[in-house]
Amino acid sequence: MDRDELATRYLDELPYEPYPVQEEALLTWFTADEGVLVCAPTGTGKTLIAEAALFEALHTNKVAYYTTPLIALTEQKFQELQDAAVRWGFSADDVGLVTGNRKVNPDARILVVVAEILLNRLLDSEHQYFDETFAVVMDEFHSFNDPERGAVWELTLGLLPKHIRLMLLSATVGNAIEFLGWLRTQHKRNLRLVQSEDRRIPLNFRWVPDQLLDEQLEIMAAGDDESNYVPALVFCFNRSQCWTIAEQLKGKRLVTKERQKELAGRLEQYDWSQGAGPKLKPILLRGVGVHHAGILPKYRRIVEELFQEKLLSVCMCTETLAAGINLPARSVLLTSLIKGPPGKMKLIDASGAHQMFGRAGRPQYDHEGFVFALPDEDDVKILRWKERYDQIPEDCKDPMLIKAKKRMKKKMPTRNSKRQYWNEDQFEKLRQAPPANLSSKGHLPWRMLAWLIKSSDDVMRLRQFVSRRMLAGKEREQAEKHLFQMLKTMWAGGFVKLDPEPPVPKSVNQSADDKEEDKPEEDTTESIGSFGKLLQAAITDEPSKKPKPKSKSTSVDVPREIEWIPKKVTPTDKLDDFLRFRSINPVFGSYLVKIMGKADEFEQIQLLESVLEVPGSVARDVRLPLDFLVSGELAKSFVDFELIERGILPSHRIWPELPGDPYDIFYEDYPPPIADKVRMLFQSEFPGVHGLRTTPVWIVGDLLKFDGNFQNYVTSRDLTKQEGIVFRHLLRFCLLVQEFLDVCPEGIEPEVWQSRLTLWLETVTKACREVDPVTTDKMLEVGD
Repeated sequence: MDRDELATRYLDELPYEPYPVQEEALLTWFTADEGVLVCAPTGTGKTLIAEAALFEALHTNKVAYYTTPLIALTEQKFQELQDAAVRWGFSADDVGLVTGNRKVNPDARILVVVAEILLNRLLDSEHQYFDETFAVVMDEFHSFNDPERGAVWELTLGLLPKHIRLMLLSATVGNAIEFLGWLRTQHKRNLRLVQSEDRRIPLNFRWVPDQLLDEQLEIMAAGDDESNYVPALVFCFNRSQCWTIAEQLKGKRLVTKERQKELAGRLEQYDWSQGAGPKLKPILLRGVGVHHAGILPKYRRIVEELFQEKLLSVCMCTETLAAGINLPARSVLLTSLIKGPPGKMKLIDASGAHQMFGRAGRPQYDHEGFVFALPDEDDVKILRWKERYDQIPEDCKDPMLIKAKKRMKKKMPTRNSKRQYWNEDQFEKLRQAPPANLSSKGHLPWRMLAWLIKSSDDVMRLRQFVSRRMLAGKEREQAEKHLFQMLKTMWAGGFVKLDPEPPVPKSVNQSADDKEEDKPEEDTTESIGSFGKLLQAAITDEPSKKPKPKSKSTSVDVPREIEWIPKKVTPTDKLDDFLRFRSINPVFGSYLVKIMGKADEFEQIQLLESVLEVPGSVARDVRLPLDFLVSGELAKSFVDFELIERGILPSHRIWPELPGDPYDIFYEDYPPPIADKVRMLFQSEFPGVHGLRTTPVWIVGDLLKFDGNFQNYVTSRDLTKQEGIVFRHLLRFCLLVQEFLDVCPEGIEPEVWQSRLTLWLETVTKACREVDPVTTDKMLEVGD
């Protein structure tokens, strides 16, 4: 079949008539030579458009990729596309899944992948993945704007072979025409544009100034399925609030007796005896779901199923759900319009707000979607007071009413001076806010730079990539400087050779040599300090500006320093170890390999755990015990003295004079944990390294204390409401340990190192599998 016949057949097989933007996008796709950018609001049915490209690939026996930014969304789309393939007369095995840690049918013609997998395959010069590839669909393409991961989409666009058609699916963007112009001039790709601001299900926005949240939800749930406003997603901006609101709804009538009876039968199919189960089950029985990262994945899956089956009236969720997880709702309710730390809260981002708004309205059930926003309960109480107060006229002559009015005035509610509030004008501002513009964000990721270096030693290729970024002139110049800084860092760490090498002042070379002579021969960390001084000088030794003469009569000609520009970058053997690290900043991972052999077992666990980000609200509850803040073997033999010698920390901060009872002083007054110390030392060695965060926590070490019993651990530490965060941290620790298994730190025997890591891996994996075997097995499968 030619493309016209394919288009006709695809349209004929649709279960319902496409609405205008879908029809336009489909016809554009089947007539465009290179592809299409579709910009339409959330909830416009862009999946139906995406499936056209996959339909065409299957019927022409070609390969197609479908990418998303989230593993959870990828899993969901994988199931949907398998169902679609069967519906079209093909096998479910014609659709495969590849994430960072899981593969299903990896040789299938339709591959559903997270965005990083597609980029990794493009950077892999040893395999010819794309000879038979017909199309690439990039869903949620507005992720191009993500400050941390946006470069993934950007570099992918530049590396995809020109024979591959592109379908970019995005929420509405403000500069779509400018973006396509940039794509045409910088990457020689001519995509056609289909954009719309219309939704198939229009949204009705309502500011509700006079109802408290529990009252409003009861009002929304009243009536039959035709007249009520549920199911509803209630967006909160922290996980604790999700639980608090859900528990406040006790006694509220949110589901009918018939539906509650059906719920009870469904809930009996599952085991709710452990962790958050005993808290979650009675909440679900009232028709209320809780869905956020603190919930174990097995419980989240149940909540999703019940909500999709319309057995739940309300689901409390955080804004991450708006990023793509499909929980169809009639209504969306925002409990606040501001977020952030106390005293520094700001109005939520407009693009994020529109993502949440777009979750309202189900095409298959609703003619209209509803977006409700409520003020703070203080403002509701003030409004209600004012309405009652104004019922008594100011010129009232009745003594009893006058007395009542005076009593009411004394009890007038007020706003809290220490809190921040929001209002209807801000709600309207978010509603009317224009869509965000697409532009290049963030720095080039380290692993991405390493892959590019392995594929070509020409620095000009790297500079060309930077020059093609969607940046303003000054930003582009800064991006190139940052590229050179990254190359200096990799050179100083021994990962690459540069031609010409960065200029280093003689005084620095001399001081580095002097330090090396002073070190004892058995010190395996001697090269770290000299690298640091070389790198510090190389990075800070930027071209100086020509100084201005002291007066007009001065005629001294001051020569300007020549700017260093590398021409060739050659990888060393160490670059392969650098690329081994995926769960950790690879520069920092290589640094840990250099020093961690001197650490004791507890320090090693702390260092590995610290690179796995834990939300601050949870990190406070899993801080290191005070006993572990005392210097261990690595700190005593190397780190403490280096921090003092370099002036990073004074000695009294490392070895403070503690009172007899250590609990008589504040935690913050104790010496920093080993993870913080090592990060400080690393940053002095490798200044300017971006993308590094550490959070000193004690989760794995504490779990080992409980003999790997997850339930005993979270219950004893009062972490049941955050057990999903803890569970995910443990799985990520397992993935990180796998990366370190074949990279033995200096100063420790490989057998000892592997035996230790294997014990941790087996213990933690077993603990996770006992809690949620499905998620554990999926997460710990080997991926690309």
